[in-house]
Amino acid sequence: MCLIAERRVAFPAVKVRSVIEIERITPIPRTAPHIAGLTALRSQALTVIDCRLALGFDSAGDPMGKRAAVVDHEGHSYALVVDEAFDVVGALGEPESVPGGYGKAWEAAAIGMVETPSGPTLLIALETLIAGCPAEAV
Repeated sequence: MCLIAERRVAFPAVKVRSVIEIERITPIPRTAPHIAGLTALRSQALTVIDCRLALGFDSAGDPMGKRAAVVDHEGHSYALVVDEAFDVVGALGEPESVPGGYGKAWEAAAIGMVETPSGPTLLIALETLIAGCPAEAV
């Protein structure tokens, strides 16, 4: 479970390999704004995604020193930079539909809401963060 733009969110646990601290980023020219660059994990290149920008919010600043969830999606590896990362928690039930009032960006990115011991948590689609938020969802 993690925090992005003051919202408690989770990624599908089967997709998360680990949580790392971003130590170095190599910028990639002419990429989308939510792609911060590349970093390495045990000699493997990871594309660094600023989750706040990917959702259409303001960035929290330089991702250096921040925590990131390492995920695999469609044969590629990504480091999803989050505001805070917490322990793995189990859902207390199956995902339910996202109630209104969260805003278009969250509703576009969330694949459901799960109840956890910490309270309701948005389950986020990795492909939405990787692709970035369409302008009409902001």
